[in-house]
Amino acid sequence: MNKVILIGNLTRDPELNTTNNGVAVCRFAIAVQRRFASNDNGPQADFFNIVVWRGQAENCHKFLKKGSKCCVVGRLQNSSYEAQDGTKRYTTDIIADEVEFLSSRSGDAGNDSVAPTGKPSAGTAELEPIDDDSLPF
Repeated sequence: MNKVILIGNLTRDPELNTTNNGVAVCRFAIAVQRRFASNDNGPQADFFNIVVWRGQAENCHKFLKKGSKCCVVGRLQNSSYEAQDGTKRYTTDIIADEVEFLSSRSGDAGNDSVAPTGKPSAGTAELEPIDDDSLPF
């Protein structure tokens, strides 16, 4: 079984690209605080590279930014490539199956009162009172 669940803060803004076939891919990194602080250096964090595909990649690019808190559920993937200098490089990424946005959008510029689900946020629409006698239940 290969399953990873992480909660952390983005260390940089997400980068959105598309493959040659037009599939969206978003990459970002998160810092996850370690449970216990070291005796001499205070709290420490681990840093993980995250890769998200398709529609979820577009949502991550749109709604996440540096400092945003999110939960990532996915799997570990190791790969290697040859660098420009001819050396072999190894990478470990988290391929995300799910990304949940845990930060509020209150500090975002251009907040259009739409939650990451695409639905209007609570309290944004004018609600009209309804008489209890008109309810069908």
